[in-house]
Amino acid sequence: MRVLVTGATGYVGRAVVHELRVHGHEPIPSRQRLSEPFGSLSCDAVIHLAGAARVRESFEDPLSYFETNVGGTLNLLKALEGQRFLFASTAGVYAPSSDPLTEQSVREPSSPYAASKAAAEDLVAWAARSGRIGATTLRLFNVAGGGDADTTRVIARAVAAAAGTVDGMDVYGDGSAVRDFVHVRDVAAAFVVALEACEVGSAEVYNVGATPASVRDVLEAVAGVSGRSVNVTWKPAHPGEVRAQRADVSRLRALGWEPSHSALIDIVKDQWSASAPEPGPGPSR
Repeated sequence: MRVLVTGATGYVGRAVVHELRVHGHEPIPSRQRLSEPFGSLSCDAVIHLAGAARVRESFEDPLSYFETNVGGTLNLLKALEGQRFLFASTAGVYAPSSDPLTEQSVREPSSPYAASKAAAEDLVAWAARSGRIGATTLRLFNVAGGGDADTTRVIARAVAAAAGTVDGMDVYGDGSAVRDFVHVRDVAAAFVVALEACEVGSAEVYNVGATPASVRDVLEAVAGVSGRSVNVTWKPAHPGEVRAQRADVSRLRALGWEPSHSALIDIVKDQWSASAPEPGPGPSR
């Protein structure tokens, strides 16, 4: 298939473009701004990865997040008729739950970013139900590995702290909060599996997660891989912090997807290999 990819030069986008090529598809990186009309698109499918994606920033400027994440998705959908459309959403749309989250779990976005993604999800689903497109939404949990440059994310931050490229990291609470991590290569594989299963008129949703782990688990893995301690500043937990977020990925597994790079130690090793300093004495553990 000829697949238009928005956000093709981004962290997830580069992995998706590579995976599409491996599986014989032709990725077409989109160079158009989401704020502009797309016109008619000559492609078989669209994988929509571009958007504004910083949770804290979204509280400061919620209108621009809706303009980009909802308005940009609308501009794309207006240009489509009969294609497959895959949308990258976030696990942030879910309400907190101590149980593994399924695709039917309650949505309760806790940030303007997550709310804009939830609104775009609805837009995509209604377009599919009208028969205009085939649509699949993938709700990504904590994507990691692959040389992630975003040190606001916990594994990238911990590895950068061990490597000495940042001063350290703040941990809020006692480090027992659990998140679900998935390697960026396994995320890319999920997009290709979902693309090939998508049908016009359908509106499917899949969770993409793999390995639940606590912040302390991450710190221990980073110390073990790097042989270096992570300089941590312990701070009080944020009020209302979600204690655990885990993905039920049985629906995606039913399509044949299996994460092969997402064991915590493998993610950390991969991130460290992309971020490690030149060999030399490091801080004692």
